[in-house]
Amino acid sequence: MANKPLYRIGELAKLAEISPRTIDFYTSMGLIEPERRSAKNYRLYSDETLLRLKRIVQLKKDKYSLDEIRENLNHWGKVSSEEQVSSKLTDLQMQLERLQREVQELEPVINQLKPKQAQLLFKRIVPQSAACVEALMLLMNKSGLM
Repeated sequence: MANKPLYRIGELAKLAEISPRTIDFYTSMGLIEPERRSAKNYRLYSDETLLRLKRIVQLKKDKYSLDEIRENLNHWGKVSSEEQVSSKLTDLQMQLERLQREVQELEPVINQLKPKQAQLLFKRIVPQSAACVEALMLLMNKSGLM
């Protein structure tokens, strides 16, 4: 079995498209940790850490706080390959929370729209929203949650 590749901070930063300083910060926060140390005491990170970093970067783009990211990563780490459904449901939950935050951010703007503007806006999003809600209801009914 071949050894899995290990990366020093600079290499990992380049692959993850973030700064080495950010990697140091995430390491100090406990969001990531080195696989091991080299003979010269360099921190070495694995491919799993790279995947974890990419997930952190995406969650930051989606406006999650570091505490929310830590919670998400803890859930994500508990999901094994046999629990794909759990992973998908966790992802779905996080997406719904992100959408809720985005709607709350838009609420002041929507409240300032003229009635006809608001009506046109809602006509465009209601069919998609209704389909999403219907899919969630079906999923919840099949799983016995309702």
